Amino acid sequence: MSEASKLFLLFSSGGARYGLEAGEVAEVLALRRLRPLALAPSWVAGIFSHRGSLVPVLDLGALLTGQAAAIRTSTRMVLVHYRRGGAGPAHLLGLIAEQASETLRCAPAEFRDYGLDNQGAPYLGPVRPQGLVQWVRVQDLLSAEAEALLFPLVPGVPGAQGPSA
Repeated sequence: MSEASKLFLLFSSGGARYGLEAGEVAEVLALRRLRPLALAPSWVAGIFSHRGSLVPVLDLGALLTGQAAAIRTSTRMVLVHYRRGGAGPAHLLGLIAEQASETLRCAPAEFRDYGLDNQGAPYLGPVRPQGLVQWVRVQDLLSAEAEALLFPLVPGVPGAQGPSA
């Protein structure tokens, strides 16, 4: 019995192709004006208001290659479902992604480990040999420290999030 196929939203960074599992994507928007966050890592682009909630935004170009995403007509704001600690309720997390205008349907088994231990970048998953598309795992994008910065817990309220909830 063959494994069910999944849909991936493709994007580029530094000349390489990447994919986000479409089931983790809430919306794809045009770029928005962001409010920068003081003292945040360079790959945190800022926050914006979306339907009454503050949404933190990462620049995938800066995270993956150290270079900010190029502002092009195909550069998009991808809103994904992120769960703090990998569990609990989903919160929106914005991702600035270049050339986020194509999708790929394939079986997850088509992606292969490539032999490098990415402990410093656990969000970089296996690579699909055809097209050299690397799977980016949304739930592994943030370290515990970054997660605490972008999705702070509200003191005294178990499981409640700060203003980005």
